[in-house]
Amino acid sequence: MTKFLEVKNLSVSFPTEDGLVKASNDVSYSVDLGKTLAIVGESGSGKSVSNLAIMGLHNRATTQISGSAFLNLDEGPIDVITAPEETVRRLRGKVMSMIFQDPMSALHPYFSVGNQIAEAWSLYNEGSKRDGMKRAAEMLDLVGIPSAADRVKDYPHQFSGGMRQRVMIAMALVNNPKLLIADEPTTALDVTVQSQILKLIQEIQKEFNMAVILITHDLGVVAEVADNVCVMYGGKIVETSAIDEIFYRSQHPYTTALLDSIPRVDKFGSHRLKAISGQPPSLIGLPKGCSFAPRCQFVSHVAGSRCTTEDPELTEKAKDHFARCFLSTEQIHTLTGRSVTA
Repeated sequence: MTKFLEVKNLSVSFPTEDGLVKASNDVSYSVDLGKTLAIVGESGSGKSVSNLAIMGLHNRATTQISGSAFLNLDEGPIDVITAPEETVRRLRGKVMSMIFQDPMSALHPYFSVGNQIAEAWSLYNEGSKRDGMKRAAEMLDLVGIPSAADRVKDYPHQFSGGMRQRVMIAMALVNNPKLLIADEPTTALDVTVQSQILKLIQEIQKEFNMAVILITHDLGVVAEVADNVCVMYGGKIVETSAIDEIFYRSQHPYTTALLDSIPRVDKFGSHRLKAISGQPPSLIGLPKGCSFAPRCQFVSHVAGSRCTTEDPELTEKAKDHFARCFLSTEQIHTLTGRSVTA
């Protein structure tokens, strides 16, 4: 069945004096209207880079991009990777929008938030400046900012971190896009505000039937909002499946390590949080074989030296559950203490 967004074999690289930075390597995923795909991984794993390519925000003169990313629109599919830049520009902000990681950097300090939202609206709608400000007030009200009609005149520094993030959401949704990419929308926010922002995105998604891509480094954040999850490491997807499969039947040591680093209120005092030893690999010089092998505690359980000499393929371990690992399903669950049937 055709999904609204279908990404296939997307690779993004940046030539530098030190070598070619392979930021995103052969990435494939899809997301449909009304569904949420979470892309999870440590900083530098390639999460944001691949989605910036979909938005057409890389400089094509200095970036090597291959693969495809089709938006299946009513008028026909468009590959935003190979489409002319002007075509992608017309889609950006109208069909697809992005919430950026740091609202204080993304919002212009010299213009009121109302003017910035109205500008985004005026790109695709005819009307006066008053009409734009009226629409801006409606959007601020939609995202839960009190006294929206008055606050459209305020500047970014007059809002708290959580409120600035709500302004960014209002700006991204002002033209009713079909695809929303949220890049670390809860970073630097306290736990209560994080929950409010995620709940807001869920509510608006249901109201407008949007496809949502949620980029985050925290698996705990996606537990209640995502339908499917892609776990990225070293520029590649190392595991992908439905949310319950990832949480209860993970098939990759890296995913398991991320899960073990999340505090569990139902296991208070019964186990110690585990850190992942080592550092993520340099995307200029990835290690031979599995990129996670230098940090993996289960390398010795794979026969021979396959983990350090062969790059595992993304294979189907269970129905619609794919992972890059030489360990069998039974081995990974025995080693991690997770039940195959749980």
